[in-house]
Amino acid sequence: MENNLLKIIELFELNNISINKQQAEKLFNYYNLLIDYNSHTNLTKITEFEEVIVKHFIDSCVLSKFIEQNASICDIGAGAGFPSIPLKIIRPDIKMILIDSLNKRINFLNLIINKLNLDNITAIHTRVQEFAQNNREKFDYTTARAVAPLNILLEYCIPITKINGKLLAMKSLKTNEEINNSHNALKLLNCKILNIENYSIQQFSEKYERTIIEIQKISSTDKKYPRLKNLIKDNPL
Repeated sequence: MENNLLKIIELFELNNISINKQQAEKLFNYYNLLIDYNSHTNLTKITEFEEVIVKHFIDSCVLSKFIEQNASICDIGAGAGFPSIPLKIIRPDIKMILIDSLNKRINFLNLIINKLNLDNITAIHTRVQEFAQNNREKFDYTTARAVAPLNILLEYCIPITKINGKLLAMKSLKTNEEINNSHNALKLLNCKILNIENYSIQQFSEKYERTIIEIQKISSTDKKYPRLKNLIKDNPL
């Protein structure tokens, strides 16, 4: 175990993210719970220890530098807990809501929250369209990782983001086409792209290229958004 904790800390330091031993222990326990649960419920195709640390945990924690102290965050399509759980482990100050439409994922997230004794974090089984009805313009930040193309993601996230709040969209490096297809959605949902940050995650001898698109909400969202799921997917903004 000690060697694994040292490797976690070393990999985080390699990517300019400082964590303490207690946080490394929580990440290690999270990894073990993930692999055990994944043996009977499909959550991730990446299971090798070092790859999970780099491609899931560190990639999630890169978001930390975009987020102010004591912020409220909603993770849309939370899945196995990326970016929300690693981010919460290294940033206990933030308040988080995780939503996902599959109950098996929510069951796993609740297990993690309980086992790791995480505070101010709640996992909810719901669709974003239902969640938005009572949570409009509530969060300082919304985020999503590997959920949907940007124009669809905007309609999911912006209605529940506060005015002047931000969507942090986690993407692969090739985002130009998604951005080009999102101009109409940005206009209709009253938001703008503030920053497109390309970054590399180091894994000793390898590196992985990623992108975070930072989008700010300028003014209130029309209450007709988000539309029903089929309309969003079949006729994106």
